[in-house]
Amino acid sequence: MSETTRPPNKLQRSLMRLDEAPAFMRGFVQNIILRRAVPFTGTAGVKFVSLTPERVEVHLANERRVQNHIGGVHASAMNLLAETATGMVVGMNVRDDCTPLAKEFSMAFRKRATGGLKAVAVLSAEQRAAMQASDKGEVQVTVSVTDEAGIEPVECAFTWAWVPASRPAKN
Repeated sequence: MSETTRPPNKLQRSLMRLDEAPAFMRGFVQNIILRRAVPFTGTAGVKFVSLTPERVEVHLANERRVQNHIGGVHASAMNLLAETATGMVVGMNVRDDCTPLAKEFSMAFRKRATGGLKAVAVLSAEQRAAMQASDKGEVQVTVSVTDEAGIEPVECAFTWAWVPASRPAKN
């Protein structure tokens, strides 16, 4: 099946239903739905800004609930933001008969963050095609985390795997 004729997966179909909501409410409703699916994103206040099968953008304000001891966004909250962006872009591409799983991540701290953060995760056409071609595999997802000054305070790398949703019983 070609890129243009591939049917949307379960997550994409769920998000497409938001088109039925009035335009002024879509972002609000989308955030409620996604925060219910991954409750910790709601606790932290992650805002889902843009979701497509090729690119996901999420934001996190520098609020007290996610701050570290020096008033910046806590390292764990930075990780949550990067994981959420990469996990959502993988989730929008994994086949319905598969389950995505975070496999590895690394985070290198480069500069002190200023204000809130934005994470953008991207999958190439080749990565997306590989996810459709096999019921098992892994992919390293590119993610960029920037602060309000446009600086990348951390460098992140996430590897996601996907496996069949149901496995045969072991004897």
